Amino acid sequence: MSAPPPASTSRLDLLRFLERVQLQDLQRTRDWIATEEQLIAAQGERRPAPPPPAWLIEHGIGTGRPPARVHVGSCWDTRTRCKPATADQARRALAEGVSACPHCRPDTALGVLD
Repeated sequence: MSAPPPASTSRLDLLRFLERVQLQDLQRTRDWIATEEQLIAAQGERRPAPPPPAWLIEHGIGTGRPPARVHVGSCWDTRTRCKPATADQARRALAEGVSACPHCRPDTALGVLD
């Protein structure tokens, strides 16, 4: 920022000093605007997250990791051991005796009931 004007300055000098201060403020505001525009542009470049899969097959723990449960893709009770599945894969797993999640009921959604 500029130093304050000396005490023995004219009105014109004071106005020029004020102009310099205002130009500095204007430039700072323009810099803030440019930064904000860059942030908005960067957010627009981000790709949206892919939609969740329609069906999930949860696998057990251990060697071979056999299928443990079938879920609807939006189920809240899924774990990190889930893999995406097609409707046919989910139906096949249910037909082979893999448990259906008791919360999201994929067997009902797929029309596979005992």
